[in-house]
Amino acid sequence: MTGTLVDTCVWSIALRGGTSKDTQIAEELTQLIDDHQVKIIGAIRQELLSGYSDKQSYERLRAKLKFFPNEPTVDADYEAAAEYSNFCRTKGIQGSHTDFLICAVAIRAKLKIFTTDKDFSNYCKHLPISIYELN
Repeated sequence: MTGTLVDTCVWSIALRGGTSKDTQIAEELTQLIDDHQVKIIGAIRQELLSGYSDKQSYERLRAKLKFFPNEPTVDADYEAAAEYSNFCRTKGIQGSHTDFLICAVAIRAKLKIFTTDKDFSNYCKHLPISIYELN
């Protein structure tokens, strides 16, 4: 694996914190950042920034996220995401378009996915994705 694609939910936990589990996730993300392993895609960046209606907070987060260039997405990723969505639906598994785009990019780029979203454990049953495990 050449890096870790960090899902929106992990970024959100790290940004807001709270519980000891949140602290562990934030520390793990910090370690990945320090090791230059963190990857992000435009859809995740958009989801993160969409959570801030206060312009000043939005700009602060936008500036921080600029440190992480987007992992490229290509047309084939969107096609694969649609294929994965259709396939998983035949298995009774629903998911968001962004989730399946994350899966498609991770598979193509050979990235692990760092997420707390339990839907990904269902996707793992049918897609060749690798979930990042907390140390």
